[in-house]
Amino acid sequence: MRILGIDPGLRTTGFGIIETEGARLHYVASGTIKTDAVHIGQLPARLKIIFDGVREITARYQPGCAAMEIVFVNVNPQSTLLLGQARGAALTALVSNDLDVSEYTALQMKKAIVGHGQARKEQVQEMVMRLLKLPSLPGKDAADALGLAICHAHAGASFAAMAKGTTLVRKSHAQYKRGRTY
Repeated sequence: MRILGIDPGLRTTGFGIIETEGARLHYVASGTIKTDAVHIGQLPARLKIIFDGVREITARYQPGCAAMEIVFVNVNPQSTLLLGQARGAALTALVSNDLDVSEYTALQMKKAIVGHGQARKEQVQEMVMRLLKLPSLPGKDAADALGLAICHAHAGASFAAMAKGTTLVRKSHAQYKRGRTY
């Protein structure tokens, strides 16, 4: 199974592709899609670069599924909205190629890769390098994307089995209190 991981970002979107062979993980490729060539005020052009870049990656490497980071709410709502739009462009590119997309939080990915959710980017880079037996550290955005792919390789089958065994339903009693869902 070939898995594509995407770490969305408006300036830099990381991608990483791995192959699984049973429990073994094999590195295929990784890198970034940069939108710096376009002026920061030209949001539609930046989103097109992300969309086209993800479509090109899926066409070239033919992954069987994808894993993407879920956007969390930042202190700055404008940054959150912009990141959400970048994520939407990448997500649309993935589903337009008929890929199943699984979503993971940064906390879930860090726990799967490093063992705790408060890991720094350097720790994720180091563990990704070790898990995939890379000769050097991958870039931060590419390491996060590879980490998402690894997280999916380890957890995806478990989540799929749980979903088949039970109906997953949101809590109907959840309330919003100070911006949090309970």
